[in-house]
Amino acid sequence: MGSCSLLSLTLCFLVLFNCCFAQIEQVSSRHGQQQQGRQRRSQRSECQIDRINALEPARKIRSEAGVTEIWDENDEQFQCAGVVVIRHTINNRGLLLPAYSNTPKLIYVEQGRGIQGAVFPGCPETFQSSGNSSQDRRESSEDQHQKVRKVREGDVVALPSGVADWFYNNGDSPLVLVQLLDTSNPANQLDQDFREFFLAGNPRQESQSQRSSYQRGQYEGQRGRQDEGESWREQHERSRNVFSGFNEQILAEAFNIDTKLARRMQNENDNRGIIVRAQHELQVISPRQSQEEEERQQESRRSTRRRHEDNGVEETFCTARLKLNINDPEDADVFNPRAGRLTTVNSLNLPILRHVQLSAERGVLYANALMSPHWNINAHSIMYITGGNGRIQIVGDNGQAVFDGQVRKGQVVTAPQNFAVVMKAGSQGLEWVSFKTNDNAQISQLAGRVSTIRALPDEVVANSFQISREDARRLKNNRDEVSVLTASRQSQYERD
Repeated sequence: MGSCSLLSLTLCFLVLFNCCFAQIEQVSSRHGQQQQGRQRRSQRSECQIDRINALEPARKIRSEAGVTEIWDENDEQFQCAGVVVIRHTINNRGLLLPAYSNTPKLIYVEQGRGIQGAVFPGCPETFQSSGNSSQDRRESSEDQHQKVRKVREGDVVALPSGVADWFYNNGDSPLVLVQLLDTSNPANQLDQDFREFFLAGNPRQESQSQRSSYQRGQYEGQRGRQDEGESWREQHERSRNVFSGFNEQILAEAFNIDTKLARRMQNENDNRGIIVRAQHELQVISPRQSQEEEERQQESRRSTRRRHEDNGVEETFCTARLKLNINDPEDADVFNPRAGRLTTVNSLNLPILRHVQLSAERGVLYANALMSPHWNINAHSIMYITGGNGRIQIVGDNGQAVFDGQVRKGQVVTAPQNFAVVMKAGSQGLEWVSFKTNDNAQISQLAGRVSTIRALPDEVVANSFQISREDARRLKNNRDEVSVLTASRQSQYERD
């Protein structure tokens, strides 16, 4: 009897052990596949870079109420990082039409203010107006939609792949959005081309990827589908929204509308581009808050940033915070009153970034100050210059500088993973935003109080550089600052 009980207990234990082990193996497998996905996509791009250039937009697409500028995605620095950089300038009352992408996005609001909406599949319409209700929704004056968010200069907005979003400028100055699209992200299972799927309008083909693999397929597909009386070139130049490809009768049946309205959805004769002007000030449902409530909310966000707490299971996609402002000096993670500051947004203070697998850093250097020489441990760093001027040097694994030049506002420079980087501000100071291809990007510094050189023993430093122990100590300890460094006395003397 006792042996039977022992046998039963042993069998139960084995079953439980196997189940737990299977679950652990499954979780580990998913994590491994995710990491391998990024590695596989990264290996498609060649990172044998001999020369990097500070780039400005390669093409400009004008719309009715704004301009879209796209950097050359065929440049080897972007192919190495597996990203695309786009800048939208939206004029007053301009609406960037709803669209979704095959890649996650990280958006920096460089200038202006406005409102933004992101539609997550399956989430409820939590914003409701107080109009006249009716059992028949077609006769009701109520409006219901998913959450809209106010955006302002300095906001970083994160959007997962496949989520439809839109922006509207309700301010007095242009709304400028700098977007990074991560084509190498595992969420993109197509190819290295970025693709915007517009839900309205007739976007021009120039706003889509110009990489050869996508263009070749696009051309061949259009040759096979060209309509009678319309040339293939005309079809190529026009492009259309996703509803245009559906039969209008099927579309009408799907929405339970007439075919006339279905044709309007297809926007066949709409030549306004992807940024259109609203006929009147856009009216959306948005809660108003008192100044006291707003100050309390801002203080709560600051304390959350200081604690670096995770929202945990209570945050779902439907209620997730999608934005965080990194322009406020009070939120700086590193501050030197004589040199500048750094502010970081990552998955610790914006948990949605864990799913997007991207992060960002805002840097401000005062006149002639330096960003400590460093390398990015686990990410590529795509630096967009937002103000001032300065000099950047990037050094590869062979000890040769792949970039050594002056940069100015509006230019983009990529520092590939592990390439050593140093930045020195000019007389106007230097400001930038770095987009990084990891949700918790890390750097290792070469100079300063927390540097790799300082952590080495004196004898290792002395023998490595063939210098005395006294010189080794000076090399290690002459800088007590972290990350942002003041101009040295010798540098000031040389300028004088």
